[in-house]
Amino acid sequence: MNKFIPVNIPKIFKNEKRFVNQALRTNWISSEGPFVKKFEKNFSIYNKKKFGVAVSNGTAALEIAIKSLNLKKGSEVIIPAFSIISTANAVIKNKLKPILVDCDLETWNMRSDETLKKITKKTKAIIITHIYGLPVDLKKILQIAKKKNIIIIEDTAEVIGLKYKNKICGSFGDLSTFSFYANKHITTGEGGMICTNSKKYYEKCKSLRNLSFSKSFYDRFNHDDIGWNYRMSNLQAALGCGQLKNINWIIKRKREIGNKYYSKLKNKDNIILQKNIISYAKNIYWVFGILVKKNSKISRNKIMKKLLKKNIETRPFFLPMNKQKIFKKMKLFNRIKAPNSEYLSKNGFYLPSGLGITNKQIDFVIKNLLKIIS
Repeated sequence: MNKFIPVNIPKIFKNEKRFVNQALRTNWISSEGPFVKKFEKNFSIYNKKKFGVAVSNGTAALEIAIKSLNLKKGSEVIIPAFSIISTANAVIKNKLKPILVDCDLETWNMRSDETLKKITKKTKAIIITHIYGLPVDLKKILQIAKKKNIIIIEDTAEVIGLKYKNKICGSFGDLSTFSFYANKHITTGEGGMICTNSKKYYEKCKSLRNLSFSKSFYDRFNHDDIGWNYRMSNLQAALGCGQLKNINWIIKRKREIGNKYYSKLKNKDNIILQKNIISYAKNIYWVFGILVKKNSKISRNKIMKKLLKKNIETRPFFLPMNKQKIFKKMKLFNRIKAPNSEYLSKNGFYLPSGLGITNKQIDFVIKNLLKIIS
């Protein structure tokens, strides 16, 4: 098998092409097109929320969601140490203070017990980010947040369609954010969404994504806040509407890919896998991650390099917030340690697991990985 196998190959169905062509035929290509409203409505219904606000990407969704809270400068927002940098960036850009929580070594998600310990009188929000394929254990965090009037932003970018205790992820947050990048369960190429049950947050997020234009027709260009041009186009939303129609197939196929890898790679001496099933969830496998054991004779980097020589692309895990070059310059997390996140970052990588991968390609990846680690 000489063909290059990338980490992600998206899957585009007939409906997406039909809807995009419809948008082109009718000249509705901007953010004012009907597919935007349709996508917002259908996606929010799917995630058990009243309102949806489509935006340009998942990072934009986080930034807008946080700003819509109108928190006092310097307020504390608890975030996972092990996540994409967008999480911390969104907090910092809104002049708030990010407080890091280390991850669990089995689920790779932020630890609930540590999250509760980090709550202070200054804590105004918690960003709960579900990582790779399993959810954060939400029960205690939600209980304490409700009791202390702390706002929950549920970052569901990587686990669209996943359920926590039989209730869909994205339905728990006061605001929930999503990403539709090409490697996500549902893609619009680039894109994101904010979902909420709050009319107040909904109206504010809608305003912020569109430069906070005045609602008055004759006073349109009198802006009432510092907003962004973070709109989603009708072409992107048309793609999203088509993708959403296939969400059940997508989830089923993602689990097939993950389970195929898991069945062949579990219990191997040199590697650790994210749990396949835990008491409150069944892995949805946004990506299939591999964690190299501390005592392994072969390093993560060497495995990745050897796989690349076989035309198999991989990606390293996220670098934790306290190790980011920019945050070191800013002296943000100098005294913060996150040993579990640091271990995952140094020793973790993920395999090709996009919807477009074939079973034959999966077998090829498994065969070569097993040769390398043994």
